[in-house]
Amino acid sequence: MPKTWILKTPIKEKDLEKLKIGDKILLSGVIFTARDAAHKLLKKQIEEGKKPPFNLKGSVIYYAGPTPARPGLPIGSIGPTTSYRMDRYAPFFYSLGVSATIGKGSRSEEVILALKKYKAVYLSTIGGIAALLARHVKKAEIIAFPELGTEAIRKLFIEDFPCFVANDIYGNDIYKKMQRFS
Repeated sequence: MPKTWILKTPIKEKDLEKLKIGDKILLSGVIFTARDAAHKLLKKQIEEGKKPPFNLKGSVIYYAGPTPARPGLPIGSIGPTTSYRMDRYAPFFYSLGVSATIGKGSRSEEVILALKKYKAVYLSTIGGIAALLARHVKKAEIIAFPELGTEAIRKLFIEDFPCFVANDIYGNDIYKKMQRFS
């Protein structure tokens, strides 16, 4: 039976060990947005020996590119991006200590193996509710690659951000499990 967990970032390994696919998560703390272009630049920067703009150990990367904020709000709509687009970069970032990523849709077998190897999880949230997800962002600031516009890396301060465990550290995959029922 799935459980509901309240987690704070940075996420610790002992917390990851408790999580199983289908578990609901209310996530609070700091997370970072990054999509395709930011992943490419960030990986290149790290491979060149430059320090990343945030501590990767225990961090959470949200695959999202928000819309501009309306006056008085910290951010615009911020729905998840289709995650498979980051699959070529994900194992690299898990190997450096990223503990979780958030997006939508299934992941490749290579990513699932990396999650198991590096003890990380893939969290999913629901597309189509981007305006509602924005209500959980209390503050947002661009911390890297402002030239990328909506794809710049942002530091988000979130509270009770809703998501669920799609892939756990044990190699389980909710998308494969659900295919058996269809």
